[in-house]
Amino acid sequence: MSLHSSPYTEDLRLAHMIADSVDSQTMGFFNSMDFEVETKPDLTPVTVADRQAEELIRGQLGRARGRDAIYGEEFGSSGSGPRRWIIDPIDGTKNFIRGVPAWATLIALVDHGEPVVGLVSAPALGRRWWAAKDGGAYTGKSLSSAKKLSVSKVSKLEDAYFSYSSLYGWKEIGRHRNFMDFTETVWRTRAFGDFWSYCLVAEGVVDVAAEPELNLHDMAALVPIVQEAGGRFSSLDGDPGCSGPNGIATNGLLHDAALAALSPDNPSPV
Repeated sequence: MSLHSSPYTEDLRLAHMIADSVDSQTMGFFNSMDFEVETKPDLTPVTVADRQAEELIRGQLGRARGRDAIYGEEFGSSGSGPRRWIIDPIDGTKNFIRGVPAWATLIALVDHGEPVVGLVSAPALGRRWWAAKDGGAYTGKSLSSAKKLSVSKVSKLEDAYFSYSSLYGWKEIGRHRNFMDFTETVWRTRAFGDFWSYCLVAEGVVDVAAEPELNLHDMAALVPIVQEAGGRFSSLDGDPGCSGPNGIATNGLLHDAALAALSPDNPSPV
């Protein structure tokens, strides 16, 4: 593989080094299941594994990129400046606490508002996905052992493979009917959920992934991976990137059609 064309290659290498350390820590908790589960004010679960993982990432970023700002799911914002690292220490905590291996650490770099580095490390799956702006998107176990990613060429919704997390949330944003119609229109649906849906879009295995409720830390690392693989990532209203309260990723060819089908302004079945 070659990342020499990206000005963010060294930042990506740093993200890999940090992920190596975090993977060892989170897998220790996952294998032992020796932790208590708490409920945050937003009613989502959190464990000591989430907090310690974020603390480890913050510590290493502080030493290596002391001038950069940091935003993490568990400890919020620190620092200021045009470069900001976005951390989701364990994406898929509900899977994590039940022993399901589909969870990951998400590390992103946003430069002047644009996600330019994204790394997703899922050690229990033995997989990692990453990208840097203008450097391509890859998957594998390490930088030295990687496969370049490319989205699918499916051009019709009726031939598309659609992945999501759950039914929860679609009704709250007024798109439950659209969502149900959409699942009946596409070729196949599966709820791979969380980070995995979007990484599968980048791999070309899934054609559309969408969720009705997302936060910045859920999406920032995924945007460069999808885009560098040739796809598109936006809010359900079409705002590019991860600035909205929800997200949809496609192979690009299906993006406009998927947005239209999932729009609350769509009055009839797709």
